[in-house]
Amino acid sequence: MSLSPADIAVLARDYTAAWCSRSGESVASFFTADASSIVNGAEPTIGRGKIAEDMGAFFVEFPDLVLYMDDLRCGGNQAIYLWTLEGTHSETGNRVRIPGWQNWLVSDEPLIVRADGGFDAEEYARQVAQGL
Repeated sequence: MSLSPADIAVLARDYTAAWCSRSGESVASFFTADASSIVNGAEPTIGRGKIAEDMGAFFVEFPDLVLYMDDLRCGGNQAIYLWTLEGTHSETGNRVRIPGWQNWLVSDEPLIVRADGGFDAEEYARQVAQGL
């Protein structure tokens, strides 16, 4: 069965809200139990529990994180989710604002089966070190 664009839009809206809740468990709840998440071509994070753990560490880095959904493109059970992250880095105190994307494969539930995405890592590191 193929998902409707409205189904994907609800998933994306609620996923964005989960990021803004700053809860690793909330973000991970949008993934299947055996989902994979790949960022900037790194080794995949496999499984809802590991995704929750990684997100929890990320929210420690950015305790005031806000994620914005910039755009969403979808067809069937695939979507491209475009986002912008804003927050203050906990160690440097510098503000960060970085855009990125995720390419999703979504199950019929709908939950994310695979998220493969990225952002400009060099610009991210620069902002963490120097601010906006």
